[in-house]
Amino acid sequence: MDIRRRPPKPPLRTTPLHPHSASGAVVSSKSPASPRASDALPLPLFLTNGIFFTLFFSVAYFLLHRWREKIRSSVPLHVLTLSELAAILSLIASFIYLLGFFGIDFVQSFISKSDSDMDEDRSIHCSVPTSIVAKPEKSADLPEDEEDIINRVVSGEIPSYSLESKLGDCFMAAKIRREALQRQTGRSVEGLALEGFDYESILGQCCEMPVGYVQIPVGIAGPLLLNGREYSVPMATTEGCLVASTNRGFKAIYASGGAECVLLRDGMTRAPVVRFPSAKRATELKFFLEDPHNFETLSVIFNKSSRFARLQDIKCAIAGKNLYIRFRCSTGDAMGMNMVSKGVQNVLNYLQNEFPDMDVIGISGNFCSDKKPSAVNWIEGRGKSVVCEAVISGDVVTKVLKTTVPALVELNMLKNLTGSAVAGALGGFNAHAANIVSAIFIATGQDPAQNIESSHCITMMEAVNDGMDLHISVTMPSIEVGTVGGGTQLASQSACLNLLGVKGASKESPGSNSQLLATVVAGSVLAGELSLMSAIAAGQLVKSHMKYNRSSRDITKLGS
Repeated sequence: MDIRRRPPKPPLRTTPLHPHSASGAVVSSKSPASPRASDALPLPLFLTNGIFFTLFFSVAYFLLHRWREKIRSSVPLHVLTLSELAAILSLIASFIYLLGFFGIDFVQSFISKSDSDMDEDRSIHCSVPTSIVAKPEKSADLPEDEEDIINRVVSGEIPSYSLESKLGDCFMAAKIRREALQRQTGRSVEGLALEGFDYESILGQCCEMPVGYVQIPVGIAGPLLLNGREYSVPMATTEGCLVASTNRGFKAIYASGGAECVLLRDGMTRAPVVRFPSAKRATELKFFLEDPHNFETLSVIFNKSSRFARLQDIKCAIAGKNLYIRFRCSTGDAMGMNMVSKGVQNVLNYLQNEFPDMDVIGISGNFCSDKKPSAVNWIEGRGKSVVCEAVISGDVVTKVLKTTVPALVELNMLKNLTGSAVAGALGGFNAHAANIVSAIFIATGQDPAQNIESSHCITMMEAVNDGMDLHISVTMPSIEVGTVGGGTQLASQSACLNLLGVKGASKESPGSNSQLLATVVAGSVLAGELSLMSAIAAGQLVKSHMKYNRSSRDITKLGS
């Protein structure tokens, strides 16, 4: 469906004016129909097409018949009679005509574009997704002023989701939708910011039916000295003390020579669920998929979905007649959910030819597992699997972190390991990894819901160098990040990625930017764990939060 396609003969030329203009009206004026290129033909278009069709095939048949006779009688083919020469010219002329896709009518929409065409073309970037709009409507249907538009939205005469395509102005669509919402609910959204945001940038990719945007402050912690390089880490959060605490962790790591981070694995997963008439048939597909001899064929089919998608492995699990197939593939610098899903669909289409009794229940069967805590992600990993470590000198532990090495080691054992086991934690053997992961995810345009599995982390601490220094590490098997697609394309989030040096896709080494971002996330978690555990060990947690997270100022008055 093309929501910008207009009727072939519009009765009116409509130019919607901005509601804040002098008249605030929609100006309509009669305009003659655009001249059609086919009007220059002496015959109707359908008759002209029919003549050239007939001419093309008749002449082709005549020439083939004549050439067959020449071959039989050993007459050179280049010796032409007058009728053959005329036939060749007729063939060329009809071929050129038909090459224009059956006549001039196909290309006439590209000729003599009127001013109204240009006005409609400007609305291309403000068209709503086809999945939301059931049937496009012309802007000419809109009333002449903003108040009437709002009233018609409130009454349901104009669907709220269609405002972008009707107005051709994404900001005005958000403003009108916002006012209509307040009238419908009887509640104010005065504190929700509206101006100062590019609503066109989110159309069709980030958010539907916007009425404003939420402001989240971004703080900078750093420098993080990681693998010999320094990074200033952006963190979007409303939790006081979080950025300051992480920054203290960075200071301790920097003073001790920095941290080291290693990427263990990089592969996004998707696991469809299929059903068979019997468990035996399900096992037959399982053995087929896990047979190394079939992997190359499946890889070729899977990899057609993208130039970056490369199938890595397939693992299966059976529950009765149901088979769960977990595909893992590389996805370049994209987080990769859409990419792997397309590859999986290709393989499922192929398998249905080989196993016609296979019933595809869903392309996601939760064996992936996305946006949920799961043992399969904790054990097998999903996205980027990394381990990050640092050795913090005893002097830094004392002077910067205000605690001791034995106190940190004991607290980590009793809190992060034993305490989490008592709680039955799944991937939660840490102090607050989710805090740091969420803050960086929001700042850099990641999917905040994937914080669930991305925060799977086990924090380890032990005394080294005769008990004088502290070795700390975080192991995170499921960091799901990307530097292209989704929210990474928005201006603010793109700026934060640029600050880290990982904006967009890496041309030299596809996938390296997203992998680097994952290591920065792990290094930041390491710093956050170190600082928070030190605050708890030193008995400073409550005091620091009361200092940084309990402001007595009236922020609303300051803002006004």
